Amino acid sequence: MRAGGTGPAFPSPPEEQDVEFMTDIPSQSVAGTVSSIKEAERITIVTHTHPDGDAMGSSAGLYHYLRALGKEVCIAINDRHPGSLSFLTSGMEEDVAVYGEQPEATVGRIMDSGLVFCLDMNSFDRAESLGKVLKGAGCRKILIDHHLNPSKEEFDIIFSETGISSTSELLYYILLSLPWTEGKAENLPARTAEALMAGMTTDTNNFANSVYPSTFRMASELLAAGTDRDGIISRLYHNYRENRFRLQGELLKDNLRITSDGVAYMIIDKALAGRYDIQDGETEGFVNLPLGIGKVRMSLLLKEEDDRFRVSIRSRKGVSANMCASMYFNGGGHELAAGGRLVKGQDIPAEAGAAEIARYVESRTAEFFRQKK
Repeated sequence: MRAGGTGPAFPSPPEEQDVEFMTDIPSQSVAGTVSSIKEAERITIVTHTHPDGDAMGSSAGLYHYLRALGKEVCIAINDRHPGSLSFLTSGMEEDVAVYGEQPEATVGRIMDSGLVFCLDMNSFDRAESLGKVLKGAGCRKILIDHHLNPSKEEFDIIFSETGISSTSELLYYILLSLPWTEGKAENLPARTAEALMAGMTTDTNNFANSVYPSTFRMASELLAAGTDRDGIISRLYHNYRENRFRLQGELLKDNLRITSDGVAYMIIDKALAGRYDIQDGETEGFVNLPLGIGKVRMSLLLKEEDDRFRVSIRSRKGVSANMCASMYFNGGGHELAAGGRLVKGQDIPAEAGAAEIARYVESRTAEFFRQKK
């Protein structure tokens, strides 16, 4: 079955097959994954709260792969993914369970599963409300993730690799290692290939960061297999609402601040987001914009939610976004790309507005760079 077309479901592999595993994917973990998939009738895929392109790309990619094996599959998420990523779940809406919309049904789906895959999250807590459900589920749990410091005690099988662009890329190489794929990209279902390409593209900011030789290899193999990258790019980056660009213009003109340490930051409070009717996910990528300014070493975007400000951090090589997020913003992530939060009434005053947030950012990042020196 070619990735660019349709074809029959996977044939069942022989019971005893001499599979040549990739050298960088642990063969024992692959063997455990194969047996777990075979034994499970109902499988659920869980990813982190506020799912982004990599979270939904890897989840949708695995969903279509497992469906081609004849499995009953569901994706469980804490909150709805952005509308800009809806093409990834087109036609499978009934198999996407959102805890914030149907809590009982979502919990029931996880508890009834024979196997759970946790993607793009290094611990149960990254799924927020679903984290407690995962802790109580008695089925086998498999982690596939590229973030630092995975909670190894929570999972039965772990695929954890930080030196890779995305969970979508890691999943791609894991799927190639499974016997049903026989190491060939063209044997992936078309929508699996599309979803993994989309997830990798978003997490690398369209090949602008966190790119490795293996990343280009993946892209090349998927292109050769017939994946429509131009179509993916169009749906990811050329299909925004006008409101997004109006907000972006105001942020860069009136909101962007740059400190003497080379820290750029922008704050989107509820009033500003409401003025432009901004939907979840529409500010994706804004945090990267100030890094185009030569003197900027680190960029932060803070967006107000009900009880917190969500924080995104990006940095240039030599400045640890992960360390800054861990020290001052209750978060973490990758060396040059991290995230966190400031909880109202805990980290900041309960009624904190943009002015208070600005003072917090400037004082903490100044302290961060003093310690760095």
